[in-house]
Amino acid sequence: MKNKLLMLACGIMAMSNAYAKETITIATVNNGDMITMKELSNKFTSQNPDIDLKWVTLEENILRQRVTTDVATKGGQYDVMTIGTYEVPIWGKQNWLTELDNLGKNYDLDDLLPAIRSGLTVNDKLYAAPFYGESSMVMYRTDLMAKAGLTMPKAPSWDFIRKAAKAMTSKEDGVYGMCLRGKAGWGENIALITSMANSFGARWFDENWKPQFNTPEWEKTLQYYVDVMNESGPAGSSANGFNENLALFQTGKCGIWIDATVAGAFVTNKTDSEVADKVGFALAPDNGLGKRGNWLWSWTLAIPSSSKKQDAAMKFISWATSKEYTQLVADKKGWAKVPPGTRKSLYSNSQYMEAAPFAQITLDSIETADPKNPTVKPVPYVGIQFVAIPEFQGIGTAVGQQFSAALTGQMTVKQALSSSQRLVERAMRKARYPK
Repeated sequence: MKNKLLMLACGIMAMSNAYAKETITIATVNNGDMITMKELSNKFTSQNPDIDLKWVTLEENILRQRVTTDVATKGGQYDVMTIGTYEVPIWGKQNWLTELDNLGKNYDLDDLLPAIRSGLTVNDKLYAAPFYGESSMVMYRTDLMAKAGLTMPKAPSWDFIRKAAKAMTSKEDGVYGMCLRGKAGWGENIALITSMANSFGARWFDENWKPQFNTPEWEKTLQYYVDVMNESGPAGSSANGFNENLALFQTGKCGIWIDATVAGAFVTNKTDSEVADKVGFALAPDNGLGKRGNWLWSWTLAIPSSSKKQDAAMKFISWATSKEYTQLVADKKGWAKVPPGTRKSLYSNSQYMEAAPFAQITLDSIETADPKNPTVKPVPYVGIQFVAIPEFQGIGTAVGQQFSAALTGQMTVKQALSSSQRLVERAMRKARYPK
C-alpha cells in the first residue's frame, strides 16, 4: 500500500511538472541570422527546462502581415515577435508592446549602441531588444577606383561619388559605375532615396505634417538619382533591389554600390564573391549640410502586450540578444557570422574586428545615424529611411512607384514629385493629420 501511495505521489508530481512547463511561440523572419538563432536555441532550453519553444518562421512580408494583425487585434497568438525599427515606435505608442524592464542584471543595457537603442525607445522605455542592426555605406571596387586614377575618401561627397561612378563605367565591358536600388517599395527604392534626401536637406513633412515634395531640395535629390543612374547604372535598374544589386556586385559588374552594411559580409566572402579581395568601404555620402545619406535599421525581438507568457518571453529575449549569445555564435559559426550592429562590446573585440573588414565603417555609420533628428530641418517624426507612422507603408510604396517611373523615363522628375505631393497630401488628409 505504501509503495502504491508513493508511486501515486510520484505520478502526481510528474504531472504537475509537465503542466508547469510553458511553451512560448516565436514569430520570426526566414533570414540566415534568425535561422541560426533557432538552431542554437537548444542552449536556451537546456538552461531553462521549464520553457519550450514553438517557432513560426515566415518570409518577411507575410511575417509583417501576421504579426501586425495579431498585435492590433490583441490575438495573443505570439509571445515573441521579430519586428523592425519601423514598427517599434508606432506600436510602443499604441501600448501594443510590453516594456522590456526585466532583462536581467547581466544584460548590460548600457552596452547597446545608443543610435540603435534610441530607435527602440518610447518615452525612455525600451520596447524591443535589437537582434542585429545595420546602417548603409559605400562599397566600391578598389581596382577600378585605382584604374580611374581616383582615391575614395572615408567620407565622400555625392559630387565625388558621381564623378567616380562615371569614371569607372565601361558599359561595353558590362561594368557599371553605380548600382542603386530602383525597385519600387517603401523598403526598397524609398529607403535609399529618403536617406539620400536627408543629406540634400529634404524631408517628407514639415513640423505641421505638410508634405514637402514640392521643394527644391527634393528636386535636387531625385534629379541626382535619375542622372547618376542614367549615366552609370545598369539597364533595367528599376527592377533591382538589394539582392539583384548584390549579385551584380559579386560578379564584378558594379564599381560602386550604396546599400546596407550587412552586405559587407557577402561582398567579402570568397566563396560567393568574385571580387572579395578588391572591395573597399566608405561612409554614405553627404552634401556638407551636416547629414549623411545613411539609414538605420534593426531586426528586433519584442513581446506583444497580449502575450500571457510574459516572463518566459522576457527570458528568451534576454538570452537571444545577450553577450552570451554573441559568444555562442562565434564559438559555433565563427566571428564573421555574429549578428552585427547592436553592442559596443562587439566593436572592441579584436577577434571580430579582424574577421570583419567592414566592421569599423559599420560602427561609424550606425553611430552617425540619428532617427530622432534625421534631417537638416526639424521634423515631427522618428525614422531615417522611413517615417514611423502607420500610413507610411502605403504612401511610401506609392511614392516609390512615382520615383521608379522617373527612373525609367515614364515621368519627368518634376512630374514624379508633383504626383507624390498630391497623393501624400490626400493620404494625410484622409488620416486626419496633424493629430
